[in-house]
Amino acid sequence: MTTSGWAGDVLLTAIVLLGSSVQWLTGMGFALVAVPALILLLGPAEGVVLANCAAGAISVVGLVGGWRQVRWAAMLPLCVAAACTVPAGTWVTRQLPEPVLLLAMGGLVTVAVLLVMRGARVRALRGTGGALAAGAAGGFMNAAAGVGGPPISLYAVNAGWTVREFVPNAQFYGVVVNAFSVASNGLPSLSTPRWVSVGAAMVVGALIGRGLAGRLPEERARLLVLVLALGGGVTAVGKGLWGL
Repeated sequence: MTTSGWAGDVLLTAIVLLGSSVQWLTGMGFALVAVPALILLLGPAEGVVLANCAAGAISVVGLVGGWRQVRWAAMLPLCVAAACTVPAGTWVTRQLPEPVLLLAMGGLVTVAVLLVMRGARVRALRGTGGALAAGAAGGFMNAAAGVGGPPISLYAVNAGWTVREFVPNAQFYGVVVNAFSVASNGLPSLSTPRWVSVGAAMVVGALIGRGLAGRLPEERARLLVLVLALGGGVTAVGKGLWGL
């Protein structure tokens, strides 16, 4: 489905705009919503690295007002484990053919969304061992598929964090894991006009998301994010199976 020309530019702008809007609306969701569409539009490698760049930038801005709420002791094992597994995720994406990558990435997104929807309780995701496991899974998934948040969400559920506690810590993790992922994967090969449109879409998406934040109930907004992500994941799986 890789598209060039003005149609591709419009689709890319729309994808980033939607992802940015839901990220600012709910505190999560850019990668879940945008990655399946980006990998279909740009291909798995370019789609993932663009998602890493955009999600990292959004996390930096979002963390400005919440860095004092970061649980540094809890985040240390999460971030160290992620740093160790990011190179493995990059290696996997460079070894597999595109249809297999689409199938794997779509499958990862789909399974992750279903687990988050269920709010799965897993004893292994508690304590320091749980943080290491979640961070390792998140780092690998972020570098390989651009989606590193679900393991951290599951860790937070099992640690009993509230939404208010989760958001700044998730943003801090997003800054760290996306920085490592960009360093490992490199930057996407976009033209200057496309970079400009991506940046503009992120700004406009932030304004839309913040404007809607007080009007749409949090639970409904999160459900919307997960449904969109699930649809995208299933579509990527279908595209991968079709190309095999």
